[in-house]
Amino acid sequence: MIHRLFALLAILACLLAHPARASEPIEPEKAFAMQARALDAQTVEVVFEIAKDYYLYGSKFRFSAQPAGVTLGEVQRPPGKLKHDEFFGEVETYRGTLRMLVPVAAPAGVDAIELTVSSQGCWDGGVCYPPLPQQARVALVAASPAAGASLLDGALARGDVLASDAVAPPAAVSLDESGRIAGLLRDASVPLVLASFFGFGLLLAFTPCHFPMIPILSGIIVGGGGQHLSRTRTFALSLAYVLGMAVTYALAGVGAGLSGTLLVAALQNVWVLSAFALVFVALALSMFGFYELQLPSALQSRIADTASHNKGGHLGGVAAMGALSALIVGPCLAAPLAGALLYIARSGDAALGGGALFAMGLGLGAPLLAVGMATRSVLPKVGPWMDGVKKAFGVILLGVAIWLLMPVLPPLAGMLAWAALLLFSGIFLHALDPLPPHAHGWQRFWKGVGVVLAIGGAAMLVGALAGSRDPLQPLAVLRAEASPAAETVRFERVGSLAELESRLAAAERPVMLDFYADWCVSCKEMERYTFPDPQVAQRLAQMTLLKADVTANSEEHKALLKRFGLFGPPGIIFFDGAGRERTDLRVVGFQKPEAFAGVLDSALRR
Repeated sequence: MIHRLFALLAILACLLAHPARASEPIEPEKAFAMQARALDAQTVEVVFEIAKDYYLYGSKFRFSAQPAGVTLGEVQRPPGKLKHDEFFGEVETYRGTLRMLVPVAAPAGVDAIELTVSSQGCWDGGVCYPPLPQQARVALVAASPAAGASLLDGALARGDVLASDAVAPPAAVSLDESGRIAGLLRDASVPLVLASFFGFGLLLAFTPCHFPMIPILSGIIVGGGGQHLSRTRTFALSLAYVLGMAVTYALAGVGAGLSGTLLVAALQNVWVLSAFALVFVALALSMFGFYELQLPSALQSRIADTASHNKGGHLGGVAAMGALSALIVGPCLAAPLAGALLYIARSGDAALGGGALFAMGLGLGAPLLAVGMATRSVLPKVGPWMDGVKKAFGVILLGVAIWLLMPVLPPLAGMLAWAALLLFSGIFLHALDPLPPHAHGWQRFWKGVGVVLAIGGAAMLVGALAGSRDPLQPLAVLRAEASPAAETVRFERVGSLAELESRLAAAERPVMLDFYADWCVSCKEMERYTFPDPQVAQRLAQMTLLKADVTANSEEHKALLKRFGLFGPPGIIFFDGAGRERTDLRVVGFQKPEAFAGVLDSALRR
C-alpha cells in the first residue's frame, strides 16, 4: 500500500509544481483588476493587478474624471516591455503589477472624484479583449504637494511606485503580510513558491490551531494496534492522514479563493461540530473497551474503520480523518493562507495557488509524520501497560471533543465539561484511594498525577460556579480587583456594511476594525494576550474600536469580509480619522504585543 501513497504524492507534486495554462480565458475584470487611491490632494495612484498569462497594452490606456471641472495631467508610468505583435509590430506591454500616477486638479470644495480608466489587453492563449472601462471613487487627501512630488519622482526614477512610499512615514509598516505573500506567488518562481509555503506550513504546525491534530493521529496509531504495527505500516498511516489533510487544504483553499468564502466558516456550526465531537467520543469509548470490532453494528464498524482499530487500519479511513481534521479541527486563517487565497481571488490561477496550499499542508503534516512514528516507538510492550495507554488516549480524545464544542457551548457548560473530565480522570487514577503500604514508584507517580488533575477539576468547578468563564484562569473571578488594562479595551459591535459606514462617518479619530469568530483560535489569542497588554491597551484607548463578529457567517458577514478582501477571521483593518482605510496597515493572524504596538503607533500617526 505504501508504494501507492508515494506514487500518488509524486503525481500530485508534479501536477502542482508545473501548472498548465488555463484552458479558458477568465473574465476581464479578474484578468485586469484595477484599484485607485489618492496619494495626496493632487495625485492619484492607479494599480492594475494583471493575472498570470495576461498582459495590457501601454498605448491603450484612457483616463477621465467626474465631476465637471476636474482635469487630469499627463499620466506617469514605468517603462513596459516590448512585445512583437503580428498585426501591430513592436508594442509596449505590461504584466504582473502596474502602478501609474495620475496628476489631478480639482475645483475648490471637491474632495472626491469618479475616475474612469479604460484599458485593453490579451491572454497568451490567443484571446484579446475589447477596451475595458473601470470606475473607482477616489477620496482626495489633503497633503503637501511638494513633499508628495519629490517622493513620487524618486519612485518613478526607480521604475516601481509603492503605495506606502508616499503616504507612510519611514517607520510605518509597509504592505500587510498577506499582501506580500500574494506578491511572492505572483512574482517568484514555482520551486521557490512551493518551498516557501512548505516552510510556512512547518511554522504554522506549532501554533495552537493545529495542536489537536496530534492526539487525533496518535489515537489512530494506538487504536490501530500500536506495537503490532510495523514501522512501514505506521508511516503509511501517518502519511495517509497528512495527505488527506494537505489535499483538503489545497481544494478548500482554491474553492475559497474562487468563491470568496471559506468552507471552514460554513462548517463551524453546532450540528457539524457536534457530529464530529460525537465521532471522538465514540473513538474514546472504544479506547475504554466499551465495544469491540466484532460487534455487528454498522455504525460501530464505520467508527472502527475510521479509527483504524483493525490490524493495520484502513488508509482510506485515516485519510478521511485527515481531511475532516483540516476542515474542522484547524480552521486557522494565518497570513500564508490569506495570501494564497488573495492571489487565487485576484488572478484566478487556481493551479499555482492550490499547489502552494498543498505544499503548506505537507509542511503542516511533516511534524505529524514524526509524531506518528514516535507514537509507535514509545509505546510499551504488549501487556497491562497497553490498556493504560489506550485509556489515556481515550481521555485525550474526550478533551478534543470538548475543545471542538467550546465555540458553540455556553461558557458555563464548557467549564463544567472540563471540570468533569479532570475530576473523573483524577478519580480513575486513584486520587481519592489510599496507597497500599508497599506501593512502588509508578503507583505513587500516577496517584500524584491523579491528585493534580482532581485539584484542577475542583478549581474549574469552583470557578465556574463563582462566575468565571475562563478555563485557563478559573479562579481569577475570586481576585479582589480585575486587571485595569483589560477594562480599557472596549469594542463596539458592527454587523453589516451599513453599520460600519455609519460608524466610520461619525469617527473623529483613527478606527480599528477587528474581525472575530468564536471558532477562531488566533482571535482568542489576540483577546487574551495582546489586547490586554498595558502598552497595547494604552494605544487602543486613543482609537475607536469596532468588532465584527462573523461567527454566524450570515450574508451581512460575508459582505463585510468581501468588502475588505478577507476570507475569514482573524483580520484587523485600520482607518484614519476621516474614515479612509489605511491599506498599508493590516494584521492577519496572531501578533505579539510588542509587534502589534508598533502597528498601532503607525495607525495613530496623522
